This record gives sequence, structure tokens and C-alpha cells, in this order.
Amino acid sequence: GCNPLAETGRSKLQNQRAVLNQQILKAVRLRAGAENLLRATTNNKVREQVLLELSFVNSDLQILKEELEGLNISVEVYQNTEETFSIPLVPLGLKETKEVDFTVALKDFIQEHYSEDSSEYEDEIADLMDLRQACRTPSRDEAGAEMLISYFLQLGYVETRFFSPTRHMGILFTWYDSFTGVPVCQQNLLLEKASILFNIGALYTQIGTRCNRQTKTGLENAVDAFQRAAGVLSYLKETFTHTPSYDMSPAMLNVLVKMMLAQAQECVFEQISLPGIRNEFFTLVKMTQEVAKVGEVYMLVNTAMSQEPVKENIPYSWSKLAQIKSDHYKALAHYFIATILCDHELQSSDDEDQQEKALSQLHDYMPEGLMVLTILKDKVQRKQLGKAHLRKAIVYHEEALRVCGLCKKLRNIDILQEVLTAAHKRSLLKYAQQDKEDDFLSLIQAPDILPNTEHKVEAVAPQFSKVKIKDFFHRLGPLSVFSAKQRWTAPRTIRLRCEAGELGFSLKGGSPVQACSLDPVCSAALMGLKEGDYIVSVGGVDCKWLGVNEVLEKIKSLGEQPIEIEVISCQDTTASVHNKSATYSVGMQKTYSLICLAMEEDKIDRTKKAPPKLPFLSWGTKNRQKAASTLCLPSAVAGSSPIKKKLSPFTLLNTESSLY
Repeated sequence: GCNPLAETGRSKLQNQRAVLNQQILKAVRLRAGAENLLRATTNNKVREQVLLELSFVNSDLQILKEELEGLNISVEVYQNTEETFSIPLVPLGLKETKEVDFTVALKDFIQEHYSEDSSEYEDEIADLMDLRQACRTPSRDEAGAEMLISYFLQLGYVETRFFSPTRHMGILFTWYDSFTGVPVCQQNLLLEKASILFNIGALYTQIGTRCNRQTKTGLENAVDAFQRAAGVLSYLKETFTHTPSYDMSPAMLNVLVKMMLAQAQECVFEQISLPGIRNEFFTLVKMTQEVAKVGEVYMLVNTAMSQEPVKENIPYSWSKLAQIKSDHYKALAHYFIATILCDHELQSSDDEDQQEKALSQLHDYMPEGLMVLTILKDKVQRKQLGKAHLRKAIVYHEEALRVCGLCKKLRNIDILQEVLTAAHKRSLLKYAQQDKEDDFLSLIQAPDILPNTEHKVEAVAPQFSKVKIKDFFHRLGPLSVFSAKQRWTAPRTIRLRCEAGELGFSLKGGSPVQACSLDPVCSAALMGLKEGDYIVSVGGVDCKWLGVNEVLEKIKSLGEQPIEIEVISCQDTTASVHNKSATYSVGMQKTYSLICLAMEEDKIDRTKKAPPKLPFLSWGTKNRQKAASTLCLPSAVAGSSPIKKKLSPFTLLNTESSLY
């Protein structure tokens, strides 16, 4: 990862984001405490003081939210350093997180579950923690993206090896919302994996905005980066459907995917127009449809950003920028078609049918009384329709400038103002060059332009298989066998001797190998070897990853001397104990999922008639409306009427379904 102390513009923004996250957390806690006090007190004087405090905290939260929005629209920092005359692209900021210490939890699990000396795995645990720390400050290039992907893949190994569905590791993962700054805390590794995926997509957006948009290669890389970002975010939306963070909700991710594809489409148009736009009929027709397509996709993005519940959390300036870009590119489309009509007259050498076909594809309808072929041949009608398109272009330009002037954050982006102003002046100049005698007689309204593109962009699905990694905890054994779901006995030492070249049992399977066809009277069986035991070491040499032939060679290499092997037996995993899992997000309601299995109590006096026991914990019916986190144990007294109340549906959830 990058040096977290480096004084770069991007690191400064991330440091400011971290500070704002802490301030927002403090304000949210104050508000939660004030609201609890307001509900609990009946003293009018105290209520007045609490209401005053609440108003102050809410106003403080609003100010902090606006500051966070300012960081999200600080697009200049992420742009390429080369001088450019293009509208800035919007990147996503990386989600911030707290440090996590895996040491104690993983060492305890290795000692307890795998029955191995946990001190031998300190280097592997340190490597995992170093990789996570580096992922907090990834470099803004392909190497940074590969590092995040490698950690995401490593988490898959860690989840399988250490995170059992029947117990929690006691590791708390905390991630801050990219838009609201509100922290989300969970003991579930799925939050960690989803947040890393979000940061992979966010990093690709930063790579895309960094590309030099004045070169063909730079624009190709920008298109590729935004398509990859859209693919990662789309994969996140489809894979993790119930994430508790607002920035990773399906509705928000859907908007972000649309925004990244719109920015990719914008770069495609810039790539086409990079060599210059020739003032030629068919070239202008193509450019008209291409730029109209950009305007259309940004209009869809703006519409999606204006819908609930995204509207409350998306930065206001992003929504306005999407509206500005939609108006700007629609204005360019009308300017191009006006140039076609005003500057090009049908000549005898021109292909009349081809021009008619090309022009008819630009509109879904024509103004009343006008025909495409007539417009091409009639100079007056041609000029009138061209001027109508210019008027519409000017209207769109003025609307874009007006919206930009009303948004404080966008008003301070100089390059945006320059691009919009230059395009507006160009349309005004073009309109001023036309004859004005018939302005009062012309009632033609310019029709809308049909968008079309020959370079449609699509989300590129993440190709995790291209990033090759090695499992940090490879020494624990093959993942298909040595996982958190499987339970094993502690390794047992079996001393055996080859009798006439025979061991008394056979070997089967891959790695690790299993003992089979065991002779019940052989020395190995008498020493405690069981059918189906896995052999994990021979002569003190680990053989978890060895096959049948390799294990046999090791045994034969010891000759006639006594052989010591270590074996383990698979335990029954059906009797699992479910424990409590909690999802907690500051500022959000607490959710608990509790399952308690009924267990027989040997100490119950058999002579007494024991009251019927309820096997589940349920929510207290009286306390449900008081607080979502209040739990009540159901009680049953001998002789009382049986309880007829239904158990809460929350009691039927397992530990994972309450999170995702």
C-alpha cells in the first residue's frame, strides 16, 4: 500500500474523511443518548433542555454531512495532472475502517480446533494483518487493485478455515459509510468482504479519473476502468443483498453502476471526437447520435438519483452534476444537427437517398408539414429547422449554467464553468450568424434527437481468477478437509511395525490419505488406529498434502524400524451449539437473532412433574414497543395456564441470516 503519512492530495482527503467519520460517530451517539433521555423523562424542564440539545446536535450533523459531501465532490484532486479542457469525472472515495487484531482469536482457534501449536502460525497471522493494513491505502493503479483483490480472495480462505457457522470468533469489523460517515460494526466476515469489494470498485473509478483524457490510450484505459468499476459494484449488489451499510444497499449500488457506465460512455464520445470533428454531413450525423446517447444515460442517472431512498444519501452535487452533463450533451447534439442543416446544402453530386436515410434516423418524428426530403431540398425550411435546433441548444446550455450556478460545490469547479460557458458562446455565435428576418414568422419546434451509439459500454465482470494467491494458512492442510465446519480429535500417535512387508491396512484418497481395510488384529489397530482415520504425519514429517504413493514411500523409507504416525478422526458435527449474533449500526435499530437449543437437565427430580419448557428465547411482548434490544425470557409456572402466544419470527433465524 501507499505510505499513509504521504502528503498527497488523495491522502489528505482520506485523512479528512477519517476525521469526519469520528466526528459524525460522536454526534450520532450524542443524538441517540438525547433521544433515549427524552423518551425516559417526564420532567418538562429536562425535556426542554434535551430538545434544545437535540436541535444543536442535528444542526451539527447536517454541517458534518455537508463537509463529507464536499469531500465526495472534490473531483479535481483525482483528475489527471495534464492540462485538459473536459468536464471532470466523479470518483468514489474509499471506505474507511478501524484496525483489526486477528492474533488472539485465530491463535485460540488454531489451538482449540486444529490442535496445533498456534505460536507456529504467528508469521501467517502477521502477514494477514499487514495485508489488511496495506489495503487501507492502496496505490491508485492496477497493482493497488490486485492487492485489494488478493485480500478479498484471502478472506475466502480465512472464512472457510476459521469462521464456523456455529460460533463467533469475537473479531469486530467496523466500516464507515462512504456517504453518511455512519459506522457499521459486525462480527461477520461478510461485512469485511463486501466493504473490500466496494473499495475495489471505488479504486477503479479513481484509476479512471486519473487517466489522461487527451490521448487515445488514456481514454481507452478510462473506459476500461469505469467498466470494471461497474462490474465490481454490480457483483457486490448481486452477491451481498442485505448489507447494513447505506452505500452498499442494492438501490445505491444500482445508481453507482449507472453512473460509472455513463462516465464510460462519456469517455467513448471523447475518444471518437479526439482526432477532431470534421464538418462533414455523415460525420456530424454520427456525432449527433453519439453525444445524444451520452445525454440520455446521464438523464437516467439523474432520474435514479432523485428517487427514494437514494435521494437522501447521495451527494446533492452529484445529482446536479448528472443533470448538468445531461443538458450539456443534449445541447451539443442539437448544435451538431443545426450545423448539418445550416452549413450543408444538398448538391447535385450528393447521394440524396443516403442523406435522407441518415437524417431521418435522427428524429422519431418531424414537425408538422415537414418532410425529410423536402428539408434537404428547400433552403428556407432547412434554415428554419436548423435555427430551431440552435435555439433548443441555447436553452439547454443556459439551463446547465443555471444549475451549476445554484450549486455551491459545482460553482467552485473552474474547468466545469469554462467548458459550459465556451459551449454556450459557440451556440450563440452560430445563431447570430444566421439570417434573422424570419425569426418572428418561424414557429417550428425542434424535435427530440434519437440517441444511438456504435460503441455501447457494458459492465465488465471481475476476473478474480487472474490474481494468483497462496493461502496464508496452507500448512493447516487441504481446505476441503481442514476447515472450520469439520471437527477433529487431537492427533494420536500410532506406533506400528511392518510385519512381512505388510502394515495391516491400506491407504486411499487424495491428500491427506485415509486408512482403510483395517485388519482388526494388526499392530496398528491394537494401538488405536480406526477405519477412516486421516494420517497427518509420518516419522514426525507433516504429510497433510501428500498423496497415497508419497506416504507409502515415506513409510518404506523407514525400513524395518518402528514407525510413528499421527492420525486424526472426524468427529460428529451434528450437535452444534448456536449462540447469539448481533448486528449493530450506530444510528440504526439493533437486531438480535437468538436460538437456544433445548437441553436435557439430569438434575430434575424425576418424581416431580416438570413444567413444560419452551426451547426458544422470544421477545418480551410487553417490552417490544419500549426498545428493540429488550429481551425477555418466557417463564412457565406449574399450574398456570399454558402460554398460547406465538414465538417471534426472529427466534427462527440462524446466526447468519440475521446479517445477510
